[in-house]
Amino acid sequence: MSGSVGAHAARTLPLSLVYTERMSESGDKTFYLETFGCQMNAHDSEKVVGTLLQQGYRQVPSVEEAGLVLYNTCSIRDKAEQKVFNRLADYKKYRAQGKQFGVLGCVAQQEGEKIFERAPYVSLVCGSASYRNLPQMLVQLETGQRVTGLDDRATDKCFETEYTARSNPHRGYITIIEGCDKFCAYCVVPYTRGKERSRTSSSVLDEARQLVDLGYTEIQLLGQNVNSYRDPDGKKSFAEMLAAVASVAGMRRVRFTTSHPRDFGRDIVDVIDAVPTLCDHVHLPVQSGSTRVLDAMQRLYTRDEYLERIAWIQAARRDISITSDLIVGFPGETEREFEETLSLMDEVRYDSVFTFKYSARPNTPALRLEDAIPDAEKARRLAVLNDKQKQIGAERNQRHVGQVLEVMVEGKNPARGQWIGRTSQIKVMNFTVPAGVELTTGSYVPVRVTGSFPNSLVGDMASASGDCGGSKKSAGRGAAAELG
Repeated sequence: MSGSVGAHAARTLPLSLVYTERMSESGDKTFYLETFGCQMNAHDSEKVVGTLLQQGYRQVPSVEEAGLVLYNTCSIRDKAEQKVFNRLADYKKYRAQGKQFGVLGCVAQQEGEKIFERAPYVSLVCGSASYRNLPQMLVQLETGQRVTGLDDRATDKCFETEYTARSNPHRGYITIIEGCDKFCAYCVVPYTRGKERSRTSSSVLDEARQLVDLGYTEIQLLGQNVNSYRDPDGKKSFAEMLAAVASVAGMRRVRFTTSHPRDFGRDIVDVIDAVPTLCDHVHLPVQSGSTRVLDAMQRLYTRDEYLERIAWIQAARRDISITSDLIVGFPGETEREFEETLSLMDEVRYDSVFTFKYSARPNTPALRLEDAIPDAEKARRLAVLNDKQKQIGAERNQRHVGQVLEVMVEGKNPARGQWIGRTSQIKVMNFTVPAGVELTTGSYVPVRVTGSFPNSLVGDMASASGDCGGSKKSAGRGAAAELG
């Protein structure tokens, strides 16, 4: 999984159109929303959609049908940013039909009113820190005004709304902390999403209970640095929050992403060990294996401090999957320092990594650094890194062959005659079921692993009496007793 990057906390996902069948009664005001970027953006879009529906808008699946066309943008990578402006250029022909265009998210905050100069047919520019003001901005927009929401980066308030049009009926997302105070040298997030601000633990738990009441069985807690969470009421630490959410009656799985190594404590590993509902997975971005490069990146930890946290995870009773983010070609990175990243991969043995070529982003301190790495050299290093991870991932996945793992069903591939799901360790499982058996998306089944690839597992649905877990470290993780 590779690309070019300018931030540590966001992974670019293959998510473009957010469309739900949940529509308001009004057919007069229509909107189309396309989303670029990370899971935080995807969940922001769910809340934006819910707000629009509550304001009497109706969501439609195409630009042609919409009166208001919105793009929720990502500025982590230059490609994602350019894609938005390409979309706007393609669709400016619809301006004559009276359509209005809006740019939301990180590009909106980063570029501000310059967007109006580059795309004068845009009527709304709104950064993510201003989403809570959307109802008022929509009223202004409907009167023909050009509207901006760009001045709330210093806010202490989070975007909380009762109106969230969730696009996944089984996996729900809850943002518990917004913004970032880390100021990594390459990252735009502190400048586009503002300072860190956490929701109260009571509001998070209320939302978790509401999701379970609606039938959700898996919840993912989100934040640019999710483990930097600080309860404004002072009631719960991040680890205590994990335990509380995971203990909500009816919950089957709880995940969290993305963690920053600086704030990753041993108590997080202890609570994963103690609470079966918490998934066997930690995403802990390292970015580089070189302490000097980490210092230049302003990552706030050393290689040894990172490896100490990895040791905590690997010493857990449960078999916890470890994934990470890696950047190659940061300004000044020598060949020897790149090799330190490769040696770190050998030492940690990640289950998977997201890999990126460094790309300069506006307003970041790294722009002032010298010794830029040529793009061809970045590409070479990225290829070497990806080849190494492919080998490590294949070896790591082989340990699951013969185990019976609990899988949440996500869909079916009729062409292959396989069902698709994910394990607690967030591994993709492609599996077959007995003839005549039809599964329900969102259900949990035991699957015996029969083969493995670098990025996925294959298997056959096991009998309900199968022992989900399959290894001493995994014991107790499965739900075979419930299935039987």
